[in-house]
Amino acid sequence: MPEPLTGEHLALDLVNTRPATGDGRVDLLGTPGLLAAWLALEPALGAEVAGATPTTADLAPVHAVRQHVESAVQALLRGARPPGTALRGLTEAARAAPAVPRLDWDGSGVTATPRRAGRLGVRLAARLAEAAADLLTDPAVGALRRCEADDCVMVFLPAHPRRRWCSPTRCGNRARVARYYRRHRD
Repeated sequence: MPEPLTGEHLALDLVNTRPATGDGRVDLLGTPGLLAAWLALEPALGAEVAGATPTTADLAPVHAVRQHVESAVQALLRGARPPGTALRGLTEAARAAPAVPRLDWDGSGVTATPRRAGRLGVRLAARLAEAAADLLTDPAVGALRRCEADDCVMVFLPAHPRRRWCSPTRCGNRARVARYYRRHRD
């Protein structure tokens, strides 16, 4: 099973948990253990998962948000309006576990830490839906790209306008090697 691609916007990292392989698309969040492994790679979700272990019941809300984000992102990549069902689904997921600031004293001042109530999957889905809202409303979303590798379905926001692949070490290296062999084969 491939390793998750992380380091993009959190909502894109979520979408990219369904990469293509020679056998079709795989689900890198298909079990509680796989979800836990992905969560460990996502520091932005640390507060949401501190001390919690995902269960099978936590998968459905996370998968639903991923599907809504993917629908919206794919529409934007085509230059189309995101489906209303996707936008409503993200709104409902965020509404299911709103972040409420927890005020504490750290010895030198008051701190506010967002906290959510509910099952882990619902809390995660709410946080991921908020990340999707941040992405979808960011003016940079117009720069979204699909990886140019033939067999890749990953999406990314390029930090550099010449970026062509989801990962220079994953797809970029494969494309360069294939180009080298094509040139030297002839």
